[in-house]
Amino acid sequence: MGSKAGQIPEGNGPYSVGCTDLMTGPNKQGSLLRVFYPSQKDTSCEDTKWIPRKEYYYGLSDYLNTSRTLGEFALSCYFGSVTCPAKWGAAFEPGERHPAIIFSHGLGAFRTIYSAICIEMASWGFVVASVEHRDLSASATYYFKETPSSGAKGAAPELQEEWIYYKKSKPSEADTALRRQQVQQRAKECSRALDFLLGVNSGKASENLLPLSFDWTPVKGSIDIHRIAVMGHSFGAATAIETLSQDVRFKCGVALDAWMMPLRDEVYSRVHQPLLFINSEKFQWESNILEMKKLASANRETKTITIRGSVHQSFSDFTFLTGNLMGKIFKLKGETDPDAVLDISNQASLAFLQKHLGLRKGFDQWDLLVEGQGPSVIPGTDVELPPTKQ
Repeated sequence: MGSKAGQIPEGNGPYSVGCTDLMTGPNKQGSLLRVFYPSQKDTSCEDTKWIPRKEYYYGLSDYLNTSRTLGEFALSCYFGSVTCPAKWGAAFEPGERHPAIIFSHGLGAFRTIYSAICIEMASWGFVVASVEHRDLSASATYYFKETPSSGAKGAAPELQEEWIYYKKSKPSEADTALRRQQVQQRAKECSRALDFLLGVNSGKASENLLPLSFDWTPVKGSIDIHRIAVMGHSFGAATAIETLSQDVRFKCGVALDAWMMPLRDEVYSRVHQPLLFINSEKFQWESNILEMKKLASANRETKTITIRGSVHQSFSDFTFLTGNLMGKIFKLKGETDPDAVLDISNQASLAFLQKHLGLRKGFDQWDLLVEGQGPSVIPGTDVELPPTKQ
């Protein structure tokens, strides 16, 4: 299903998609998630606001080296009315056991920026939790900090909102050290997101620090605890790989245009789960691809494909929300139509997930994409490698 100009596309699958936010905590050790899920059809629910708070515009402005005043004005004018086609707060559809995906965002992004992918996966029956990372790699995020109560002695601590903005780093060895530290934290945040989903699935009452009244009760018994995957884009793809190396509850992973630098060599020998690399044509380079090949040589279940005419941002929602001219200038769009790129990526992901999660959904109709066969798909990489490294 193609997207309308300036809109995030609807899911192609048979399920209606609902959306809600959740924050556990308190303090930084909790989770902030946007959860997409198969929902009951509810025409009274509105579509979900894409960027929920003005502070995210501040963070994007900082990340883009623009003044916050100017950035907030421009970004809110351009994106302030954008919604994504998932029904906000719609009731969860019980009665099935759904596989689950934890999704990790890239540098300077946050939990809502990959809504198109998350909605597509939910429309095919997955429960998808998009993590907002608190490692200073999101352009903005927040948590509730416990502070001593100003009331009676012995009163419960008060919760105060605290914002965390993106930390710029210097290109040096210190940058590598920072990213390697961050990817460790990010992987733990992915595991905590899974802890939450599995807790709700087992009937544990969920406390949400956000003022939302979503009923999690129908989720009890609705998640298939043996069919869990992790996905991510760019730094989030490195996070997915790190998460696989640390947490065997994740049965497979999908790495979208992975940035491999944050990963230590020893991680590769610890990833035993199947992994699919889906690369854009314009982002990858020799040393990065060679790191992927190291992992592939240690793990026979690794697959790599490249999508022709795609750019790094082809995987984010921004590719749908800008016109062709602006999209090309800011490298948010490639030569291939954004809908076509995302269809290839999503269909290859679904085929891979079906095989390695043991699903019976008909996603095997796209198995050839995983082998790099089809329009606009290249098996492996198009990056020229030294003859000895082919």
